[in-house]
Amino acid sequence: MKINQMELQEKMSVLEIIDEMGKSGVLGAGKLAHATKLLAQVIEDKDTSVFLSIAGPMVPGGLRKIIKDLIEKEQIDLIITSSANITHDLLEAFGGSHYRDIHGTDENLCEMGIGRIGDVYTKSEDFEIFEKEIIKLFFEVTKDKNKFSIRDFLYEIGKRIPDENSILNTAARKKTPIYSPGIIDSMLGLQLWMHTQENELILDVVADMHELSDQVYASPKVAAVMLGGGLPKHYALASNLLKGGVDTGIQVTMDRSETGSLSGAPLEEAKSWAKAKCGSNLVTVIGDVTMIFPIMVAGAWEIMSGKK
Repeated sequence: MKINQMELQEKMSVLEIIDEMGKSGVLGAGKLAHATKLLAQVIEDKDTSVFLSIAGPMVPGGLRKIIKDLIEKEQIDLIITSSANITHDLLEAFGGSHYRDIHGTDENLCEMGIGRIGDVYTKSEDFEIFEKEIIKLFFEVTKDKNKFSIRDFLYEIGKRIPDENSILNTAARKKTPIYSPGIIDSMLGLQLWMHTQENELILDVVADMHELSDQVYASPKVAAVMLGGGLPKHYALASNLLKGGVDTGIQVTMDRSETGSLSGAPLEEAKSWAKAKCGSNLVTVIGDVTMIFPIMVAGAWEIMSGKK
C-alpha cells in the first residue's frame, strides 16, 4: 500500500487535517489520526468505561477547561491524576492564575516569589491565597468526619468550590470519581501534612482500590487514555490487571522506552503483565500533550457531531 501525500486546503477543519494525516498513515501523523478516531469510538461506546490519567503540568499548561468539558459532557468515567494537577486546579479556583512571558534567571525568579514550570510561571502570592483557602476547606470537610478515602475527600472539596470551570467542582457535580494515589506529593500534600500536625485527618489509600476495582469489574470494556506517564498511568493500567487488562489504550508521552521507565514504556509491553489484553487496540502518540490532546479531542468531537 502506497503512502498518500498529505494535501492541505484553506479553511480546513481540524478533522479534515487529521484525515489527511490518516491518509498518510505513518509516523506521528498516522498515530494521531488513529488515536483521534479511537478516542471518538470509545467515548461513543456505551459499553466502554473511559479512564483518563493525567501526569505532568496539564492544568498549568492550559488543558484545564478541556478536561472539565470532557467531564461535563460525561465523556470520561473517572480521572486518575497527579496531586499537582489538583493543586493547580484549586489555585485557579481560588482566583490565582498561571503566567507566561516572565523573564529572569531562576535565582531572580526565586527572589521575586515566582516559580517556574518550563515557560509557565506561578506567583507566591497566589499560593498564599491557596494555602488560606485550602485550610478553610480542610476544616469544613472534617467538621463531622475525619476519615476518608482519597476519592471521597476530593469529592468533598470539589462540591465546596464555587468555580464551575474547576475540574474538581465539575467532577463533584457530575459524580465523576477522581483518584490521586500520590496525593501527598504536591503543595496540597504539604498543606495536608501541616493540617495533621494539630488536627485529626486520615486518608485511606486502600479504600480507593475497592471502589476502583468495582468499577473495573462492572465495565464490559475499559479504555485508558493516558496523558503523560508516571503513577497515574500505572494506576490506570494496574487497576485492570485482575480482569486481564484494558481493552483499549491511548497514550500521549514524550518519554523514551530505552531506560525501562513506565512513562516511556510502549503500551504493548503492558500485555506481558496482563495490564492490556491480548488483541487490545493500543496506540502511542509521541509528542507534547498540550499540543496533541487538544487536536485529538477536537477531532473526536467533530467525528461525533458528524454522526448526529
